[in-house]
Amino acid sequence: MSAAAINPPSSATILPFAEHSKATRDTRPLRLITCGSVDDGKSTLIGRLLWDTKAVKEDQAATLHRDSGKQNDLGLPDFALLLDGLQAEREQGITIDVAYRYFATDRRAFIVADTPGHEQYTRNMATGASTADLAVLLVDARTGILEQTRRHATIAALMGIRQFVLAVNKIDLTNYDKAGFELIAHEFREFASNLGIKQIIAIPMSALKGENVVLSGKASMPWYEGPTLVETLELATVRSTQSGGFRLPVQRVSRPGESFRGYQGTVAGGSVKPGDSVVVLPSGMVANVKQIVTFDLVRNAAVAGDAVTLVLDRQVDVSRGDMIVSIEAQPLTGLAFDAQIVALQPGGIEAGKRYWLKSASRRQRVSVQPVSQLNLREGEWQAHETSLPMNAIGKVRLSFDETAIFDPYEQNRATGSFILIDPDTNNTVAGGMISAKRSTGATEEQGDRVILSLPAALAEKLLAGELLAKHRDEIDIRRTDAATASRLIGDLD
Repeated sequence: MSAAAINPPSSATILPFAEHSKATRDTRPLRLITCGSVDDGKSTLIGRLLWDTKAVKEDQAATLHRDSGKQNDLGLPDFALLLDGLQAEREQGITIDVAYRYFATDRRAFIVADTPGHEQYTRNMATGASTADLAVLLVDARTGILEQTRRHATIAALMGIRQFVLAVNKIDLTNYDKAGFELIAHEFREFASNLGIKQIIAIPMSALKGENVVLSGKASMPWYEGPTLVETLELATVRSTQSGGFRLPVQRVSRPGESFRGYQGTVAGGSVKPGDSVVVLPSGMVANVKQIVTFDLVRNAAVAGDAVTLVLDRQVDVSRGDMIVSIEAQPLTGLAFDAQIVALQPGGIEAGKRYWLKSASRRQRVSVQPVSQLNLREGEWQAHETSLPMNAIGKVRLSFDETAIFDPYEQNRATGSFILIDPDTNNTVAGGMISAKRSTGATEEQGDRVILSLPAALAEKLLAGELLAKHRDEIDIRRTDAATASRLIGDLD
């Protein structure tokens, strides 16, 4: 069966990320990463992108020409040197650390992270993916999809990235082979479907020559009718942090004087304004927002990303690690959660070992029990209840001693992610994401419930109140006579 029969022409498989008017400019910068296996050309691609969008200043260009030494057969500088600034990176010709660069076109601005391809630096790739809106996954047209390609795609998907550009690089070294390109694109789409990735654009390109990066490569690839990389990036969407409920992980309690008490932190989701009702978790205390203060003014509202001080209208017990949230859209609380993690250090994750878990401003003890591990070659989860080795991607059950507070990662990156810290070495040994549902294991916290025995008329008035009316579906109403109520309360004593 030919590659053309497997996959229709590339122009028919393009899924646009968004529809924008060419006359408008998106003011929000798009954050993206380049990822993939080693030597697939990630740094060269970004260097070429910066070069062709005129983001390289004259002094940088002169330094690049000087540092490139003997230039390649095309007379071009080594574009990778724009990203690989560490001495070890230049000596070995590899990327080790994450390098961030800014560039812009007439349509929008971009922040790009160049992440390493070596397996031993997977933790750095995960760091770059944690804040990205889009992943440019590079594949060498000569070698196709490799295990590290699958690993990086999986980590990016777990980090909530839903927009992928499959950059089939070095297409010039295969004599611009259309069939080979379509075969690679088909193989990746098959793998990506198991990860829930649907927004994929496959682009054949030569990063070194600049074909289909900023400028069209139609002269060499007349069979490709899709967009260039930069055209694709201009149409991508930025992940919204305003959806969902208000979240403020408390970092500090401010008491500059007797008359002022404020709770400081960076808004991790949603928005808030004076007068809004909020809940302090895990205590469950309810209050209203009296004032929103920053270092130089009093504000009418605060949104995700704002560093603020909240002043509440009543005295409540709040400390570092607590979370102030909207009353109508609260996060999950409990003693057990299901999560997916990436093991980042030699030695991996030991089954049953107690670690420190750090999420937002909250740090607490947790026991980790592996459940399954992803087979990257087959793209399937396999039962695995022993220790997870380094770079393994696994599903685990987290068991806490004290109430934990999370959102599903799909809803909120800031409050749905965490790191695991080895208490013996203080090394960060894993990064993780909370699954959509709380664990149903034996250690799950079912939630404390209080039974009140009240006269019927008083109970009706209480239930008609604004607070309880919002939570009517959480209240179990059982009517009984006074004698039965007295017996039930006596049994509780």
